[in-house]
Amino acid sequence: MKQQLDQSSQMSFDIFQKINGHEQVVFCNDPSTGLQAIIAIHDTTLGPALGGTRMYPYASVEDALNDVLRLSEGMTYKCAAADIDFGGGKGVIIGDPKTDKSPALFRAYGQFVDSLNGRFFTGTDMGTTMDDFVQAAKETNFINGIPEEFGGGGDSSVPTAQGVIYGLRATSLYLYGDEDLSGKTYAIQGLGKVGFKVATHLLEIGANLIVTDINEEALKAIEQIAAEQKGNVTIVGSDEIYTAEADIFIPCAMGGILNDETIEKLKVRAVVGSANNQLKEEHHANVLHDKGILYAPDYIVNSGGLIQVADELYGANKARVLMKTKAIYQSILEIYQQSELDAITTLEAANRKCQERLEEQRGRNNFYRRQKSPKWTFINEV
Repeated sequence: MKQQLDQSSQMSFDIFQKINGHEQVVFCNDPSTGLQAIIAIHDTTLGPALGGTRMYPYASVEDALNDVLRLSEGMTYKCAAADIDFGGGKGVIIGDPKTDKSPALFRAYGQFVDSLNGRFFTGTDMGTTMDDFVQAAKETNFINGIPEEFGGGGDSSVPTAQGVIYGLRATSLYLYGDEDLSGKTYAIQGLGKVGFKVATHLLEIGANLIVTDINEEALKAIEQIAAEQKGNVTIVGSDEIYTAEADIFIPCAMGGILNDETIEKLKVRAVVGSANNQLKEEHHANVLHDKGILYAPDYIVNSGGLIQVADELYGANKARVLMKTKAIYQSILEIYQQSELDAITTLEAANRKCQERLEEQRGRNNFYRRQKSPKWTFINEV
């Protein structure tokens, strides 16, 4: 018995060591629907945690936990950088989104979200859709990123893509002294919702593209647009994108793609993309810096979608979202300038800016004491 207690105690210690720095981690289990999920709340200094929920067939619970901890911490910095009154959180559902989804599963997930009583707001992420969260919103009002028909802001990939364009313009101004994006060559990794919109915009203004994606239909579609625009698109394999002769690399797919192996291959002057957690490890920001490649911190570049879903909680307003998304341009420029001034990486400059905001606002945010806005009730009252 003593040995069992010792093992149990060690397990608890290991878990608390792993989640050190997070305020709360919730394991959600609903056998009737097959739901197995983890919600991580990293920091609520600026307000209640806000972050999407992804669905992925993780190989183990530990893999899922590691992912949600990393992603939720990133959301704290993302919210701070976007100057919104929310903290960092994230949810992951363990399962294959192609085979394991059901309305009942997302309603069960909604009940777990509701049990946190407003400490966590969530919506779509990789592997989940707005329709999934229409189901979750039947059980809780703490859902965002749902269709306009249900009171939401609609497709968040629109402001996310716009934010990438602002990031590219700021980068072009810093590197070339001109924010004009035409005539340059861009290597785009991933033609999903965001990457495809970015690619389309760049073709429309006369840029040259080198693209890769595992989705053949997306590749055919961008070729068709290029033909209509008389633009130039070259399709390459997933590994070839790293050796592409381009001005700027635009990662718009999975994270962790900037590592010792891939950075060595890069022939670009900058990396500006929408993918979350592009750096395999934080020290890879130093590797990019040492190689002379300008890195636009992804959590600033891709914050347009976050700005929209946060704004939705006050009542969807597209003009207001566009106004705040424009701030990404100036934020990126300031990060570049501070990095150069202090002789530090752009990631460190961005992190410092976020940490300063967290310290400034610590103890000042009164979000929890505000009366809940009627506009937060999306499904149950329509």
